[in-house]
Amino acid sequence: MMRKLFHESLTVLENAFRRLEQQVPPPQEVEWADGFVYRYTEKTIYQALILKLARSISTLRAVDVLLLHGLLQEQASLHRILDEIQEDILFLAAAITNDEITKRHEQYLFAFFAEEFPDPKNTLARHEKPNLPPRKKIRAYVTRVLSTDPNPDQAHNVGEIISSVYSGYIHASAPQTMDMYGGEPPQFYLSGMHETPRMQEHINDAWNYFYRGLMSAIVIAKAFGDKSLVDVMYEYIKRFELTSETRFNE
Repeated sequence: MMRKLFHESLTVLENAFRRLEQQVPPPQEVEWADGFVYRYTEKTIYQALILKLARSISTLRAVDVLLLHGLLQEQASLHRILDEIQEDILFLAAAITNDEITKRHEQYLFAFFAEEFPDPKNTLARHEKPNLPPRKKIRAYVTRVLSTDPNPDQAHNVGEIISSVYSGYIHASAPQTMDMYGGEPPQFYLSGMHETPRMQEHINDAWNYFYRGLMSAIVIAKAFGDKSLVDVMYEYIKRFELTSETRFNE
């Protein structure tokens, strides 16, 4: 039942994305090797937000597919990716709403838009790694500027803990991987974890990321100054919450 709600929210998110992407200059064809690639040539903070929202929606779709097949370890790995994407959205959008693009934002944007292989004719050549701000600095900025928690240090620490836990799924750490083991007789579930207690846990966890994905779209709409979209998204959030409450209690 929850999957239907996830699909509905993805449709809402995609509609919001299509509206927002029309508010920035579109990607252009840029010569690359013997052909071309598409790039945002202006490299604005608004275009960066569009790129982040695109990956957020695409990754949420992947979460849904993995849940369908009971591939919970892989789903949790994507949650770690979504944590960073959604933090980045807050980090970038806050610079716009606060009318203060800091040196750290400038550093982020320069590294974000940098090409991995500046020389298309020599892709094996060593290249300089993009100098993105450290993740903990981004998280600290978001906590300081946006958190309403009376104890922002605690909120920051919670973010660090969540990041560490999900990193264990990405790197296949032993404690996280042992979640795949169970049943009667005990065995490793190698083809999905349907009919195990872990399924409902991960469905509930996925709900949190779909909810945060919707909130990320609202944050971007606010940064773009699109009040009517913000209002529409808030109305949908109310519906999402009410429907979720019903389905969690089924």
